[in-house]
Amino acid sequence: MNIIEEVRNFVEKESLKPSSKYGEEPFVFHFVPTVKYALELAEELGADKEVVEISAWLHDIGSVIYGREDHHLTGAKIAEAKLKEFNYPIEKIEMVKNCILNHRGSQKNNPLSIEEKIIADADALSNFDNIPGIFKAAFIYENLNQGEAKVAVRKKLENKWNQLNFENSKEIIKPKYEALKILLS
Repeated sequence: MNIIEEVRNFVEKESLKPSSKYGEEPFVFHFVPTVKYALELAEELGADKEVVEISAWLHDIGSVIYGREDHHLTGAKIAEAKLKEFNYPIEKIEMVKNCILNHRGSQKNNPLSIEEKIIADADALSNFDNIPGIFKAAFIYENLNQGEAKVAVRKKLENKWNQLNFENSKEIIKPKYEALKILLS
């Protein structure tokens, strides 16, 4: 098996465990779209596709295993250990760790490399494909009513739009963003 398959299988296996903090839904509804957008941007922008794909699979592994708080930190540690286990090159492990450490727009981290920016954008873009999941979080985890949830989801998506690093990202998601602004106004 190649490294990408190994990483994907690891993330899927962790997502399916009963101990997974959010169950299997994030694998299907967040990881898979994040990888799709990451690869699209890596192709368009000339980034290291292998590092980008591995980072996209691992970017939220800390959240799956330990929960959302500081998941960029726990995720980077998990990724480093797992990639060393797979004998992945140390310099590429560092690139993956930086992608994970800097993917969260809410942390006001400053992604520097093109790969880091792609993972931050792909993570944000995946939200536009998972509106039901964002509403689920608003209702279940934040205990909001329908009106509050509508406002919270609109604000979250506006924040995601404003955090995007590349015009390419905005072009990819613009039709969905415009439609959501209308639907959630």
